Amino acid sequence: MTHDPYAALRQRNYRHYALGWFTSVVGVAITDVAVGWEVFQRTREPFALALVGLVQALGMIAVLPAGHVADRFSRRTLLVASMIGVMVANVGLAVVSFTQADVWMMFALLLLSALSASLGRPARTAMLPRIVGRGAFPNAVTWNQSLFQVAVVVGPVAGGLVMAHHQPSAYLISAGCCALFIASLVLIRVDTRPDAAERPLPLIASLREGLTFLGRNRLLPVIMSLDMFAVLLGSAVILMPVFADEILHVGARGNGMLKAAPGAGALVTALWLAHRPPMRRAGWNLLIAVGVFGVATIAFGLSRAFWLSMLAMVVAGASDCVSVVIRHTLVQTLTPDSMRGRVSAVNHVFIGSSNELGAFRAGTVAGWFGPVFSVVSGGIGTLCVVVVTACASKQLRQLRDLHAREA
Repeated sequence: MTHDPYAALRQRNYRHYALGWFTSVVGVAITDVAVGWEVFQRTREPFALALVGLVQALGMIAVLPAGHVADRFSRRTLLVASMIGVMVANVGLAVVSFTQADVWMMFALLLLSALSASLGRPARTAMLPRIVGRGAFPNAVTWNQSLFQVAVVVGPVAGGLVMAHHQPSAYLISAGCCALFIASLVLIRVDTRPDAAERPLPLIASLREGLTFLGRNRLLPVIMSLDMFAVLLGSAVILMPVFADEILHVGARGNGMLKAAPGAGALVTALWLAHRPPMRRAGWNLLIAVGVFGVATIAFGLSRAFWLSMLAMVVAGASDCVSVVIRHTLVQTLTPDSMRGRVSAVNHVFIGSSNELGAFRAGTVAGWFGPVFSVVSGGIGTLCVVVVTACASKQLRQLRDLHAREA
């Protein structure tokens, strides 16, 4: 059959969803660059950036209950409620920035934003197969990655420019992006309620059922663990304000460009993947992609030239995009609709917590041994994870068809 690279984009409901999703990610990226820069400028402590990651990791506690709820109620309603919470938190951050209130208030609002975002993550992930259908779902995942990467290029650059002139405006723009996503969700004409379960389960039993499903699956836990430990060790994004200010000396605008560089690499990769047929050596592609991510992280940590640091981040983003497309496609296609919310929640706990705890690790190690040691040692750790996973998982090495189901 002829591969249609625009299968998902031909669907009206997906176009509405994609536009809103893109806008919301732009807002998140603006907030991310604004918070990192402002916290570091007001404290001058890398450990303060570690606390930003820790606070956001604490917000992940809401993901597992949110997965249970996403398998019982309308996923669109949950996502709208989630965006309202994030929007309120951004307005609060604008007030704190404008009044120069205590930094601890920023941490409190970041926790509110993280908790609200966690409420909507499983619902958002689980509703996508309903919006596009199974046939176009892998294509939708790839286009989601394309839009995501455009957003994380546009958002940090825009955030850096806005922060250079008026810091509170960055948070207000982010709040507006949340409002636009809510409006786009209203326009989607599809039933976002999950398939009816055979019987309603209480929260603990429901979560246990989702974990039992993952325990029986031989492939998904390996893929989740590989990504989790790679990001936990190799995360360097939280330290970009330190590198931009103290090592590369490029200021707020340079910080925004560094934040955008991974998205630029991932965007090109996602567009390339969208125009190619499905992968046939998905397992080795995943292992190689994570390995390249580790090498690029090491190069960024050792670089003293802005152009080389940018290039390293472009390569890191490109390799991460391959990993994300493979993982998201497998997580959703190997999971029944009635359990997608809970399995997506576990996936978000693995990945989301690794991002934020990775930021905490990077900031803490940087406070003790310096930012260069933190980033380089993390990249080396990522390479070790790839080697261990490749040796331990024969099934991952033999995985070829990205859309193959387990027996």
